[in-house]
Amino acid sequence: MKYRKFGSTDLTVSEIGFGMWPIGGRLSPGDYGSVDRDEAVRAIHRAVELGVTLFDTAPAYGDGHGEEVLGEALVGRRNSAIVTTKCAVHWDHARKAWITDSSRESIVASVERSLVRLRTDYLDILLIHVPDRNAVPSDAMAGFESLRNSGKVRFVGVSNFTLEQVREYRAFGPLHAQQVGYNLFDRRIEREMLPQCAEMGLGVMAYGSLCHGLLSGAWTAETVFSEEDWRSTGDVFGLPLLTPENFGRNIAVTEQLQELARETGHTLAQLALAWVLSSDEVAVALVGMRSVAEVEENVKAAGWRLSSADQARITMIMKHAAGTVGSDHYVVNQS
Repeated sequence: MKYRKFGSTDLTVSEIGFGMWPIGGRLSPGDYGSVDRDEAVRAIHRAVELGVTLFDTAPAYGDGHGEEVLGEALVGRRNSAIVTTKCAVHWDHARKAWITDSSRESIVASVERSLVRLRTDYLDILLIHVPDRNAVPSDAMAGFESLRNSGKVRFVGVSNFTLEQVREYRAFGPLHAQQVGYNLFDRRIEREMLPQCAEMGLGVMAYGSLCHGLLSGAWTAETVFSEEDWRSTGDVFGLPLLTPENFGRNIAVTEQLQELARETGHTLAQLALAWVLSSDEVAVALVGMRSVAEVEENVKAAGWRLSSADQARITMIMKHAAGTVGSDHYVVNQS
């Protein structure tokens, strides 16, 4: 495993981070399908053995199930992990609706529940999961400050915030992290977000490194998602990558990428992760994992640096993608 400095903090994190969304299972709308809890625990144990240090979860992942599984798996291993969780989003069973609440009271209460589920007395990183249109930034940041002062949270940050929102919140206190989507099919953060986060000293956690499965190498043109799987809508965080008219074309793109990966002695997933990590502005590439096999495959991407020739070929292949932000957005990342 290779490691990187996390923004302006004193944390050093593994290049590959363990994303817990898939392990949340199907306990709240918007999750993945069923999950084998015992295998998930074994996967976390194996990740620790192989040097993965950063584990990213949230109360919204399976209505707390993701946190519970991580807490169980890290018993006796807590000191080997940098635990990241989130706040301000939960599923209201009575109203059958997602509730977003970034008030100080909500943030503090959410952390108290997370600590119980995670079986720990502190969090390494706490993020506001998504922007709350009704939030008062000063109130949310006051919640962060009280949690840091109590020792229950070491570092704080945001997820899915715009640069304007990041700056608005930073006016009321320090932020240390930004978690945002980034992969070969979604490069929207390159032009402004990545350089600005680096300038502000924020550690960037790139989620969806495998484009939520599209770059896993496990899908074919015949792949069908169950209705309970959020990907069945075809929409991937605002990009129509999996819609009927685009899915087949994008699978063809991944097959070309897979051939390139084979030629270099790697898998498609390893290539996708190495590409994300080719950006020095990314601190950690998060990847959702549910099995020991997935862990053992994905960690091999750490330390692999794509050549300029590989990058150029990837850029040419990606020009045939459908539903992305546009082929003109694809420029070669020099290694």
